[in-house]
Amino acid sequence: MTNEEAIALLDVAEYGFLSTVGKDGTPYGIPINFVRDGETLVLHCAMEGRKLDNIRHDARVSFCVVGKTEVLPAQFTTRYESTVVAGRAEWIEDAYRKTELIMKLCRKYAPDHLEAAEKAIAKSLPRTGVLAIAMEAVTGKACRY
Repeated sequence: MTNEEAIALLDVAEYGFLSTVGKDGTPYGIPINFVRDGETLVLHCAMEGRKLDNIRHDARVSFCVVGKTEVLPAQFTTRYESTVVAGRAEWIEDAYRKTELIMKLCRKYAPDHLEAAEKAIAKSLPRTGVLAIAMEAVTGKACRY
């Protein structure tokens, strides 16, 4: 895939897999919703947890999305498309920026409920974490028989 195609897949993918590494070197991957904001991926989460502990230890992460797939049994292959992002995760502290980024997530996942989203964000902001992943490298791969 071209770089443009790989980035375009980020814009339509419903979720991705965030991979981190713990202090003891144990890898950890978790599916999570996200939105792209320019050269940054935005994720929301709880204020505590294994992925955050891992990121505090080592901010380097990998993020992968998978687009359309189709197993082709007679050809012993699969049509697929995927994008992998390597980057560094940053914890967003600023309340205004957190609100702005969570609203981007809401525009992607709940575009018909933005008024309610604003109220929910205001109510839950203190207990909602936001991670921004600076995209340092983006690669895409596809098999489109």
